[in-house]
Amino acid sequence: MTTSGQREAEGGSRINARVGVITFPGTLDDVDAARAVRLAGAEAVSLWHGDADLKDVDAVVVPGGFSYGDYLRCGAIAKFAPVMGEVVEAAHRGMPVLGICNGFQILCEAGLLPGALARNAGLHFICRDVWLKVDSITTAWTSRYEWGAELLVPLKSGEGRYVASESVLDELEGEGRVAFRYAENPNGSMRDIAGISSANGRVVGLMPHPEHATEPLTGPSDDGLGMFYSALDAILAV
Repeated sequence: MTTSGQREAEGGSRINARVGVITFPGTLDDVDAARAVRLAGAEAVSLWHGDADLKDVDAVVVPGGFSYGDYLRCGAIAKFAPVMGEVVEAAHRGMPVLGICNGFQILCEAGLLPGALARNAGLHFICRDVWLKVDSITTAWTSRYEWGAELLVPLKSGEGRYVASESVLDELEGEGRVAFRYAENPNGSMRDIAGISSANGRVVGLMPHPEHATEPLTGPSDDGLGMFYSALDAILAV
């Protein structure tokens, strides 16, 4: 019997899904991200910021925290890490990549996603559960959800306000690349945007933390687990 992370291939061999989780100096949520990967049935593979090696993984999670202390600007130093050069190349080849919170900021700095994350409106750090609306189910990380579904996940950030030019916002809207919106905007993000995707839907970034919403015992819900199941579907469909 196969798990959700293993499927029988032709000839009886098995395909194992390997999802890399990057650790930078200052990363906080790599352990929880790895746990979410394992709960979905895949193998979590630790990736170190200083190694230009993705270890043959099938997908990558860039987790939250304060990479390099968030000096200069959130994610501005992390984009130069050797591992990120490999992530950018792999993303251009179609590898599923998820950036959560600081990971979202890093993906924007690395040019994999448009826009930027600025200081929250009101300039306060926000740490509470928020409701998200699923606005796209065609990405590698959202296919398990129904359009319009509402998810309860934690948000914890000081620089979580999504900003972009009007032309970029219109492009995201017109191409269906807004992945998640806040039901009630907590930080002043333009057009209530909580998460977006790349043009091909393989790269997704969001500020809230789905890896903290994988079990009702330890989080506000298990609503975030669908993102990791979605990634497994995308991996095994290739």
